Amino acid sequence: MSTSAPQRPLSALDRVIVNVDLGLRTLFGRPITTGRPDPDAGLPEADLDEEARRVTVGLMRVNHAGEVCAQALYQGQALTARDAAVRTKLEQAAREENDHLAWCARRVEELGSHTSLLNPLWYGGSLAIGAIAGLVGDRWSLGFLAETEHQVVAHLEGHLARLPPSDERSRVILEQMKVDEGRHATVAIEAGAATLPTPVRHAMAAVAQWMTGAAYYV
Repeated sequence: MSTSAPQRPLSALDRVIVNVDLGLRTLFGRPITTGRPDPDAGLPEADLDEEARRVTVGLMRVNHAGEVCAQALYQGQALTARDAAVRTKLEQAAREENDHLAWCARRVEELGSHTSLLNPLWYGGSLAIGAIAGLVGDRWSLGFLAETEHQVVAHLEGHLARLPPSDERSRVILEQMKVDEGRHATVAIEAGAATLPTPVRHAMAAVAQWMTGAAYYV
């Protein structure tokens, strides 16, 4: 017979403390991943010239910054979610996004560069947006998640088209990320996501485009 004490439900303060820890891990530490194998494990490194390496580094830096934003969005939404089942879905998606965060950070380092210096800014803004989305209501929060993931899938398709053909390691990472993001959108829709108004979707796309341009270089 087990003698371990039952775990009590997390209070609002507990969730804040947990999310502070997650934020510090996202920006400065080692994120908690699902333990999945790296998609590019065992693939040879491509022989990239200077221009091809510059393009690849920029793209992977943008993808890493996007995953920083994803962590913050999910954490903000989970903090303010009303329904425990919705919160669980958000937290599971965040754990899978941590895989992406780790894969992109490692790939940028392998290519001899650094992740975006603006990541704390991306994180803070995205956390606030996620918390607001959660406060509006779970259906709208899920709708925000689904729309975000749809836009990320389109963004990844563009990056896959721009990657140097010989860089198979970066390519398989982005392909696996695309599969995961599409699944997250489907889960959100099946859980009852509301369809966001067109002006909101356009505003989200505009903000993402601005962030992408900045993260590519800084």
